[in-house]
Amino acid sequence: MTSAQVDTENAPEEGYERGLNSRQVQMIAIGGAIGVGLFLGAGANIAKAGPSIILMYALAGVIIFFIMRALGELLLYRPVSGSFAEYSREFLGPFFGYFTGWTYWLMWVVTGMAELTAAAIYIHYWFPEIPQWVSALVFLVLLFVANLISVKLFGEIEFWFSMVKVTAIIGMIVIGIGVLTLGFSQAGDTAAVSNLWEFDGFFPKGIGSSLMTLQGVMFAYLAVELVGVTAGESENPEKTLPKAINTLPWRIALFYVGALTVILAVVKWTEFAEGVSPFVEAFAVIGIPAGAGIVNFVVLTAALSSCNSGMYSTGRMLRTLADNGEAPGVFRRLSSTKTPAIGIGVSVVFMGIGVVLNYTVPEKAFGYVTSVATAAGIWTWLMILISHVRYRSKVVAGRLPASSFPAPGGSVCSWIAIAFLLFVTCLIAYDADARVCLYVMAGWAAALGIGWAVLKSRNPEVTERRGEPDLEKIV
Repeated sequence: MTSAQVDTENAPEEGYERGLNSRQVQMIAIGGAIGVGLFLGAGANIAKAGPSIILMYALAGVIIFFIMRALGELLLYRPVSGSFAEYSREFLGPFFGYFTGWTYWLMWVVTGMAELTAAAIYIHYWFPEIPQWVSALVFLVLLFVANLISVKLFGEIEFWFSMVKVTAIIGMIVIGIGVLTLGFSQAGDTAAVSNLWEFDGFFPKGIGSSLMTLQGVMFAYLAVELVGVTAGESENPEKTLPKAINTLPWRIALFYVGALTVILAVVKWTEFAEGVSPFVEAFAVIGIPAGAGIVNFVVLTAALSSCNSGMYSTGRMLRTLADNGEAPGVFRRLSSTKTPAIGIGVSVVFMGIGVVLNYTVPEKAFGYVTSVATAAGIWTWLMILISHVRYRSKVVAGRLPASSFPAPGGSVCSWIAIAFLLFVTCLIAYDADARVCLYVMAGWAAALGIGWAVLKSRNPEVTERRGEPDLEKIV
């Protein structure tokens, strides 16, 4: 037996079309690592941590790589669309699969609400006469229709959204290096690598203040795990998924560490503030007149990309929950184009609440929404890591087959990542503004607990732990 045979021959047929090619999976992985958290959120983090924010993004990037290698090993052991919820169910028990599936659904629904409103604000920049709710509704409908047509169209849209983001960052890096080496532009006299330490040092506000930015930094990396949801619809998962995951370090090094290093060398960190995009500020200092418009377009694509991904993943996660009896059975149905249309539709209805909230909720509430998404994301990452640790112990014991894509260091890196995520959770609890998300998550956990009790009373079989896979049958 080879582990590659296990991966391909025993991957369950879920009814989906395997329509995502290598090019699209690669860009979905890249797009998942580049979001509004970088284009907008980095400004607030720079103001709090100064140049040391570069180190925080690098540190968090290492942890994200550990998480993704753990997920990669699980994906090549058993590539399924339910991904983390399925692994939580197998290695931790039915309740954890149920909780993780619904929590990941919540993460994308609330993220979709925030991103729709953000996209409407960006359109308002060019067309102030168009009401924000109209733009939000138009984007909601267009992305919904695209997700219903086929997974190939979703992949193609995500490919081009990611291409825009990648092009913008590479352009910023190239222009910034040109300014630093050749001295052209309005920033030529003040741009210098020494800007990274000359203004009160590399940690201008202390190490403690830098560490407090980790919660915002982790939000920037949300959705990097989306590549795991594509496993059930990738043309050749045993080749495309390892490639997508193994390129993560250079993507983080280039798009986060590289871009922020260049920006903070070109522009003094003291010129950044919350609500100001570091990219907009850098273009303005360099003297590119269309810079604000360019970045506005890029951030618009980032918001739409996130919303598009949310529709894709929520529909698949609801179908996984329904397959396990943990959501209404109607979510199991696939349309003629092999998309979970009903699950996507219900998720879109909930995302549409964001259109209504444009009228009634103050701007700060959307900050709370993104913090809820971060808390839900941290839970998902923890479940991936703990499932990986459990899987590795069973492999060592000879009770499960080895994956063809083992994580380096076995489960050691997963334990390091678990400790890091728990540390970030403590930082969130310490921050008065951010800790509201923990209250929301406590309420969400209580609601899911009640749902589980009802489910157990109606269908006890669903809530019982299934037997361990038969190794002989897998072989």
